[in-house]
Amino acid sequence: MLPHMASKKAHVEHLRNIPLFSSCSQKDLEKIAKAGDEVTMPAGSLIVDQGQTGREAFVVLAGTVTVKRNGKKVASLGPGTIVGELSLLDHGPRTATVVCETDCTFLLLSQRTFLGVVDDVPALAHKLLASLATRIRDLDRQYFG
Repeated sequence: MLPHMASKKAHVEHLRNIPLFSSCSQKDLEKIAKAGDEVTMPAGSLIVDQGQTGREAFVVLAGTVTVKRNGKKVASLGPGTIVGELSLLDHGPRTATVVCETDCTFLLLSQRTFLGVVDDVPALAHKLLASLATRIRDLDRQYFG
């Protein structure tokens, strides 16, 4: 098996763990993985800048990132997590700053290529909407009890 194929398989496994993509089929996940680009960034790299317009999301494949909101650390995220996923859906400002804590490898999903996949796989839009609705309900519950 080609090493490239093995890594695409790993990308699919990482995507499967992400709530936004949890209801996607194997085929959907493969299409999303294929649409992404693997990128490596050194420790200390700024990936996402709070307040700036985002045009892509980053699936962490290897390494750890620090998420800060208004300068305060709110999370450390590792492989199988995603940052910037709201930018796949709109052009709103980034809600947090994300920096590589260690050297990191990401699957970079640009909004343009991602929406191309959604156009290709209409059922994917339904799954994304359902997954967003779940997240909104969870946030609503946290906020209002």
